[in-house]
Amino acid sequence: MNSFYIITNHQKDEKLEVTRQIQNYLEKHGKTCYIQCEAKSAIGEADYKFTNAAEIPEDVECVLVLGGDGTLIQAARDTMKRNIPLLGFNFGTLGFLAEIEKENLYTALDKIMNDEYYLESRMMLNGTVYKDGKVEESDIALNDIVLNRSGALRTINYEIYVNDEFLYSCPADGIIISTPTGSTGYNLSARGPIVSPGSSMILITPICPHSLTSSSIVLSADDKVAVKMGPGRRNANEEAMVTFDGAYSVNLITGDYVEITQAKETTRLVKISKKSFVETVRKKMQV
Repeated sequence: MNSFYIITNHQKDEKLEVTRQIQNYLEKHGKTCYIQCEAKSAIGEADYKFTNAAEIPEDVECVLVLGGDGTLIQAARDTMKRNIPLLGFNFGTLGFLAEIEKENLYTALDKIMNDEYYLESRMMLNGTVYKDGKVEESDIALNDIVLNRSGALRTINYEIYVNDEFLYSCPADGIIISTPTGSTGYNLSARGPIVSPGSSMILITPICPHSLTSSSIVLSADDKVAVKMGPGRRNANEEAMVTFDGAYSVNLITGDYVEITQAKETTRLVKISKKSFVETVRKKMQV
């Protein structure tokens, strides 16, 4: 690779010291490296949150993301239409997606400059919100699509459908629809299963279900999942929201539903380490 673009979480590298070090190192070795100007779109004014993908030069072969998993997820959402591979540098905590630690920074740069890497494709989810039977909003997620209560602190009755067939009704605080990539995120915190991130499947995990039998369900990536806001107490309208990768949300009331399918888009990650997923889980989770 010869041309790079850096997206930095300014809270993790406030003065861009590491960002500049990376740029200087790459340019010293005859490579081209651009740095994203800090620009955040206003909600509703653009189809990106932090990175305007249209401003990434056409010759860029790899986007270097400095921050943590959250920064990388947002970069993936913002740049998905460009389909440029992403390499994450972990300035955060666990770093399942952002695999390069600070102490390995220059080793990683040497490897990608010498083309010593491989690409890994991660599936994404597409979620469509329906109100009164009509499409209200649509968005994608690399990690998860989450329906969660809002307003009164009580469980909501969620009705789950798979391929238009009723599966079950679940009183819970919320429902997580996760990708394999997202299985180590909110899904894990809700006691959902960890699955290999390179696989293709859809995970359904209830959040604090008011039931002794509710558990996660793993489906094929080809399945269509619908989660509907069931009837409230005394037929009152319940309030909830659906959130895409924790970045964008839409308010829901009783009768609204969200359809989730595998997205056409994928996220391509640059991988340097040959470390197995099992070893990564053992190290990150300290088990």
